[in-house]
Amino acid sequence: MPRKKPYDDGCSTAHALDLIGERWALLIVRELILGPRRFSDIRSALPGISSNILTTRLQELEASHILRRDTLPPPAASQVYRLTDWGAELEPIIRAIGAWAAKSPSMQPGKPMSPASVVLSLRTMFAAEQAAGEHLRLNLVLDGLPYAAQVHARALDIEPGHIDRADVSVNGDPNLLAGVVYAGLPIDDAERAGLSVQGSRDALRRFAGLFPLPDKAAATA
Repeated sequence: MPRKKPYDDGCSTAHALDLIGERWALLIVRELILGPRRFSDIRSALPGISSNILTTRLQELEASHILRRDTLPPPAASQVYRLTDWGAELEPIIRAIGAWAAKSPSMQPGKPMSPASVVLSLRTMFAAEQAAGEHLRLNLVLDGLPYAAQVHARALDIEPGHIDRADVSVNGDPNLLAGVVYAGLPIDDAERAGLSVQGSRDALRRFAGLFPLPDKAAATA
């Protein structure tokens, strides 16, 4: 599939859209921010994309030096895609876009989110002023992918991995965790829907209270 015609505009914003403005491109970058992924991993995280389009977008992003291909060492020895250092600089841009779009009057809650999108949303929506005095340690396993989260000194650190002596461990569908955090879904209801919560439910409730959504922008008549 041929790429769309370049904007032929000297502004670097136009060049950025030439690089990442194609449909799905920025979401592919989002899925790679937290680490390298296989083709099948990206495809699973973006169920609306076809294999052909994903292949094309990966080729375009590689040609633009935003991502590169690697081969994992044995015994895995599988091919993965990872962001270049320059490509990884897109994270604050993606987070800023997400924070801006969260104010949209037409944003519809409840749509599916991948583990990466949930983790990045937590990084984006964290309210440091509400975390004064909080010391929380959580293990989050979202669709089988482990993340370690710590809240300390009004800061959130959440990265792939596992943390010892966690206050609470959560395992299951990332959309159920998003429901607890953003939609006020009771923990008991999330558990009945399949989310596993082991440890302090109070710690999970306090954690969920640190991510308020912004007020919606005023809708025009």
